[in-house]
Amino acid sequence: MPDLVEVLDEPLGRVRRLIDEHYLVGSTRSGVFAVPSVFIVDGHPLSSLRGTVIVLQDAGFTDDELIDWLLADEESLGRSPIDALLAGHKSSVRRLARTLA
Repeated sequence: MPDLVEVLDEPLGRVRRLIDEHYLVGSTRSGVFAVPSVFIVDGHPLSSLRGTVIVLQDAGFTDDELIDWLLADEESLGRSPIDALLAGHKSSVRRLARTLA
């Protein structure tokens, strides 16, 4: 969390709220809570991430599973879902995510 507070230049309470409200998602599988750096663009959470996270959670994905899905190559997109989001293709990513339910 301290690194996240520094990168986002926000107080700890605000960072926790961003996580609670699904603007960011992280994992503790390495023993410490971590958010993939690709989810943060220019010191802010990727704007299209929140809706995609909510769609995946509604489909039953855990945080670890949705992080894995976002970072893995997806044949139908021709790249990873996070790369597609970064390129501005949130509709195609969310359409695909809805089919995973």
